[in-house]
Amino acid sequence: MIRRKEDHIRFDRQIAGGPGLIHATQLLNEGEFHDKGRLFNIVRLGPGEAVGRHQHVGDMEVYHILKGQCRYDDNGTEVMLQAGDTAVCPDGEWHAVHNDGPGDMEMVCLILFTR
Repeated sequence: MIRRKEDHIRFDRQIAGGPGLIHATQLLNEGEFHDKGRLFNIVRLGPGEAVGRHQHVGDMEVYHILKGQCRYDDNGTEVMLQAGDTAVCPDGEWHAVHNDGPGDMEMVCLILFTR
């Protein structure tokens, strides 16, 4: 199967109370995960935009930074991430991501079920 650029589902929405909107391109659609996960997106955050702090229960999330930099909250510990870095939020833990940089930040987001 090939999915062309123009065929991807795109959306803008606020996530977990973070400021601004995330701008997402959905790489897999519902039903394509074979009960193994629920999200595989490329997400862009503009300067000042964020995914608010939230907990994962019954799943885990991976962020892989493609472009730019961000401040990542890993269970209350903040670290700076840049292009090439990967953050994993295991089942039961909390995280958030804030684009504090001067330009856009892009990342791959993957949520897999753990139960």
